[in-house]
Amino acid sequence: MEEKYDLFGKCPFVTAQKIIAGKWAVIILHNLSSKTLRFGELQRVLPDLTQATLTKQLRSLEEYGLVKRYVYPQVPPKVEYSLTDIGKEFQTVLDSISIWGKKYIEHIKDGEITQK
Repeated sequence: MEEKYDLFGKCPFVTAQKIIAGKWAVIILHNLSSKTLRFGELQRVLPDLTQATLTKQLRSLEEYGLVKRYVYPQVPPKVEYSLTDIGKEFQTVLDSISIWGKKYIEHIKDGEITQK
């Protein structure tokens, strides 16, 4: 049954939230924003992330068109991940999150809120 109030593709906030809803989506986009990485390289920079979860998150980001996957025609297979043009547009969001996150960390350090 189709969701009566599905706002994906209609509301910018719902659309963005759905795309980056995965726990690791923003972190993966951050890591790919500076360079193309192989799957193993992503695993090394995200050691708390299981292989299955990384695969699932990359596939989701690829389906939404933010990440592109390039498979080299060789044995053993070599696969690289990079941002698409629309994925690169997310850099301004990452920059804003970084600025806000730093301010929030200072807010925590000032004792204005307890860390959970």
